[in-house]
Amino acid sequence: MRSKVTEQGVFIPKHMLQEIEEVDIRKEQDVILVVPVVSTDPVMELGTDPITDEAQDASENHDQYLYGQA
Repeated sequence: MRSKVTEQGVFIPKHMLQEIEEVDIRKEQDVILVVPVVSTDPVMELGTDPITDEAQDASENHDQYLYGQA
């Protein structure tokens, strides 16, 4: 698709953005990127997909496992 650059800039049709609510627009060298902004906070996703391990008490005694201390 080609689009004319006007005084206001360039129009991007909504159907090309699907259900995206916010985008980040940046220029890298000679390329203009329109990148969707992830609306979820990665901190809120912590613990949603935990790994399994033999250490059953890792959440209570994490210092021991991380630093070798009691």
